[in-house]
Amino acid sequence: MSSHREAPEMSKDPVADSTDLYAFVSPDKPDMVTLIANYVPLQQPSGGPNFFEFGDDVLYTINIDNDGDGRADIVYKFRFKTVLKVGGTFLYNVGPIQSLDSNNWNRRQLVSVWRTDHNGGEKAIFNNLPCPPCNIGPLSTPNYAHTASTAIHDLPHGGKFFAGQRAEAFYVDLGAVFDLGDLRPFEQLHTHFGLNVPELTRPAPGVNATKAVNVHSIAIQIPKTDLTRDGSNPTDPANPKSVIGVWTTASRRQARILSSDGNTTESGPNVQVSRLGNPLINEVLVPMERKDYWNTQYPQGDSQFVGGVTHPELANLLPILYPGVFPNLAALNASGKDRNDLVAILMTGIPSGIIGGFQNYTGPTIADMLRLNLAIPPASSPNNLGLLGGDLAGYPNGRRTFDDVFTIELRAIAGLTYPLVDSSYTPDGAASAVTDGLTTDASDQTAEGTVKLLANFPYLGTPHSGFEIPALHDSSK
Repeated sequence: MSSHREAPEMSKDPVADSTDLYAFVSPDKPDMVTLIANYVPLQQPSGGPNFFEFGDDVLYTINIDNDGDGRADIVYKFRFKTVLKVGGTFLYNVGPIQSLDSNNWNRRQLVSVWRTDHNGGEKAIFNNLPCPPCNIGPLSTPNYAHTASTAIHDLPHGGKFFAGQRAEAFYVDLGAVFDLGDLRPFEQLHTHFGLNVPELTRPAPGVNATKAVNVHSIAIQIPKTDLTRDGSNPTDPANPKSVIGVWTTASRRQARILSSDGNTTESGPNVQVSRLGNPLINEVLVPMERKDYWNTQYPQGDSQFVGGVTHPELANLLPILYPGVFPNLAALNASGKDRNDLVAILMTGIPSGIIGGFQNYTGPTIADMLRLNLAIPPASSPNNLGLLGGDLAGYPNGRRTFDDVFTIELRAIAGLTYPLVDSSYTPDGAASAVTDGLTTDASDQTAEGTVKLLANFPYLGTPHSGFEIPALHDSSK
């Protein structure tokens, strides 16, 4: 849901669907920044014989703005190429895959990487590096974690790179959220629309709908000095030069011709078909008729969508779906006041002087980007509620793999953050409690939202295999 299948046309094009974006100061290497762009959502691990992969016909990018204008100053570009090594078989592999050059592995992908700087210079970093296979099962991919680790490559000037399948880290109760917002911990308070629904008469724990699925990840760890506008290593959180904005895109060639022999010919310039900065923006704040158009636009033009942020539909729905639970939010909605707290959090960054010791303000340009203050070190005791939990290193200061972005944004929309711009406003008590009932902990792999997270690069965990699929949480317990 972070951006999974968020637009009508994009839902038909999973290899170009940017699902999640992460940007954080690396906890084990604080002089480095890790950027992760996920694609190909909701992968069923047992999806053979044609297992999931990146699109050979898609140009993937990770973009960095380091001067606050909503335009890319640094772009990392990624292209993939699929090759068949065995041939003459319908199988992905004809025996165990125990290395990246295994003769048993039939269908494999290679990746090439380029970096473009603000002056327009483009430099090739890698050419045709091997990606790891999908995690099929104990016979086809024995010792998978080791094999996948050999696909982590060192960057020439420091840092690391990886592209391949990973376990999904984003957690959300999709079944409840899209069932007209009947959040399980509070479902007995829902309006129920006058229906008699016995299942919704008591609180229930959340169900992590993404617990057993995989994604395809592009992960790159980069020295801070390669990302700042002046090549410095930021140490002062108050310095505007310490803040960068990040987003990812996927683009396709403008023309595609299908031939009767099964071949495809592509031509013309690349056209952006997907993008992602903050989680849930296009998913929740853009009306359906504009979602595919939103995907084609660039961050510097996001003022045309700001109305969905200043007056979010979900903020109006919460008092209706949960009668009597959000009276202060209902009054705020009725006042017609702009939600400038959400504009700051999502579209400009938070200026200095609002939260002690923190800012990630990039200037007045309205632009959907993950904003990361590089001078704020990793937290010694991380809180998955980020800034709402008093953790300056967490979302919306970038985004870590375990941050509970659904709860953070839901509580912000419910009015919890409005006092940042209007100290006279008192949030409803429910604003600090509303959630889908899931949680996570970077060190606790038993938490319902924590799935195989790693302490080191690429941080997202070993993908689920098709042979061993974990069961979803049983909400009846």
